[in-house]
Amino acid sequence: MSVRKYNPTTPGRRGMTTRDFSAITTKKPVKSLLKPKKSTAGRNNNGRITTRHKGGGVKRFIRQVNFNLAPGTTATVEHIEYDPGRSANIARIKEANGTYHYIIAAEELSVGTEVASGADAPVSVGNRLPLKNIPNGSTIYCIEMTPGRGAQLVRSAGNSAQLVAKDDKYCQVRLPSGEVRLIRSEAMAMIGNVGNIQHQNVKYGKAGRKRKMGIRPTVRGVVMNAADHPHGGGDGGRHHIGGGVNHGSAPRTPWGQKTLGYKTRSRRKSNKMIVRSRHESKRK
Repeated sequence: MSVRKYNPTTPGRRGMTTRDFSAITTKKPVKSLLKPKKSTAGRNNNGRITTRHKGGGVKRFIRQVNFNLAPGTTATVEHIEYDPGRSANIARIKEANGTYHYIIAAEELSVGTEVASGADAPVSVGNRLPLKNIPNGSTIYCIEMTPGRGAQLVRSAGNSAQLVAKDDKYCQVRLPSGEVRLIRSEAMAMIGNVGNIQHQNVKYGKAGRKRKMGIRPTVRGVVMNAADHPHGGGDGGRHHIGGGVNHGSAPRTPWGQKTLGYKTRSRRKSNKMIVRSRHESKRK
């Protein structure tokens, strides 16, 4: 799958690219598997903004993807579809009894392929098996963290993980971040890597395209007043961190919390399942 360039008809179009939709086989989704995506504009139930830079955007219907396909399911891929709510393509599969499901489509998955879920499923692209039944070194995606809960890891476009080692109770999986993590052997995963691998190479080209995605502008802290941000204030030409009341201090969020290196991960979370940290290569 490649990236398609636009003709430079306007300054905004010059350099703008989009994904190639040649792999998409239909534009008509299954209506029973659609639901409207409600826009919260980054606000909580009290109306306060808890996530900045969100708002607007086009109206979308989200496809209900089945991340926990029941063991014993056998279905045929009918179409490869586009999902406006995620970067990866999705595959519409149909069981013999007429039941439809959406799953995350692997790069090599094509129309007419038969996919299966369960311990007895063959080790082929798109099938869902327990980690203990997958050979070492295999490329996997849509991985469960807790058996029976559904896929939570490696679901976005172009991503894949690798099954490094396994024993009776746990398997070692190398995630896209470089982290090697222990996951229960009974947890399920799909064979292959997520499709639409060129997603990261798309150039949006203009601000209006991001606004249609529901992303609002971001204002740098150094151009604000000292009362509005810890980075604000100072002379006009001094656009560096620490120009205001916290001149010379470490970088901070708008609410004064340290950032860029300051560890904010909850101390209640355990690292016992992490065999190799994703930060290990940075320390060397």
